[in-house]
Amino acid sequence: MIHIYCGDGKGKTTAALGLAVRAAGRGKRVLIARFLKNEDSGEVAVLREIPGVSVMPCEKCFGFTFRMNEAEKAEASAYYQELFEKTVRIAREIGADLLILDEILGACNTGMVDKAALEAFLKKKEPAAEVVLTGRNPWENVLELADYVTDMQAVKHPYQMGIGAREGIEY
Repeated sequence: MIHIYCGDGKGKTTAALGLAVRAAGRGKRVLIARFLKNEDSGEVAVLREIPGVSVMPCEKCFGFTFRMNEAEKAEASAYYQELFEKTVRIAREIGADLLILDEILGACNTGMVDKAALEAFLKKKEPAAEVVLTGRNPWENVLELADYVTDMQAVKHPYQMGIGAREGIEY
């Protein structure tokens, strides 16, 4: 089935990675690809230690898309589109039971990954595979393809009080 964890609240990646741990604990093969992020997040190293879990490396960091110039956007788009295509290929090769595309919705919404390519993959994915998409602002076509949609709503967040992201909690 296809899962979407979306919304403006905290917990989208956390929920997806909880599912990864659960699936690995039952002997399933898990592949995780992270878009619009870098390797400096607390969960990355420990996930790579879990048997059955593979995490695609983030070999380049581009920062926030709204701060990129056109050349940087073009380079980032080529990189993330290639990461998406490579991840799909590897998921099929290893017979991944669970594929997590973390922040893929944001990558698509900012033009870093082609929406049509994601939709085409979802329509042709292996029937036995679970696919998780995270990020903000899913569009109608992807919502229609999903079996689960969970909207994380921010009610209160320390960022609203001027407190930035904290190591080990937000990253």
